[in-house]
Amino acid sequence: MPEKNPYILVLYYSRYGATAAMAQQIARGIEQVSGMEARLRTVPAISADCEATAPAVPADGAIYCTLDDLQHCAGLALGSPTRFGNMAAAMKYFLDGTAGLWASGALVNKPGAVFTSTSSLHGGQETTLLSMMLPLMHHGMLITGIPYTEESLHHTRTGGTPYGASHLANKENTQLSDDEVKLCQALGKRLATLAIALGKK
Repeated sequence: MPEKNPYILVLYYSRYGATAAMAQQIARGIEQVSGMEARLRTVPAISADCEATAPAVPADGAIYCTLDDLQHCAGLALGSPTRFGNMAAAMKYFLDGTAGLWASGALVNKPGAVFTSTSSLHGGQETTLLSMMLPLMHHGMLITGIPYTEESLHHTRTGGTPYGASHLANKENTQLSDDEVKLCQALGKRLATLAIALGKK
């Protein structure tokens, strides 16, 4: 059943908190746009132990995403830390279970964006962002990045790419930089603005 209030789903996996912090800033950007809400959701970790099960509700942070959350969103911001230049297995596992939504075309023509956190600037930020775009494109989503009209993209010395928001998380720099915060919020605001414009057509 369609939701009353349109929302952007901010769906992320975060192991140590950096990607979650980005998700919260993207949500702030979304909620700067009148008429659009942000819905924060996460996915459970993957375990090599076949007996391990995650609790139905996480101990802290966002609750787990359902297919209904995804189906009824007006747009999607998808975030994951980098794992060898790719999205984390937990996020890939969740996306692999969305074939029913693909078959029904539930996400066709909805805007989508991606974000990531890495431990080095050259540790796969852009390849991870690109890898997360692929399933969204198969779902027929309209991919948006960050345009160079965002001033922070020109002078950031930490994260930030035209492909999506990114964060450099290492021992010397665990908090989001000012530029990273601005770019996360800009991405959320752009996604919400596009979702409203597309919803009017």
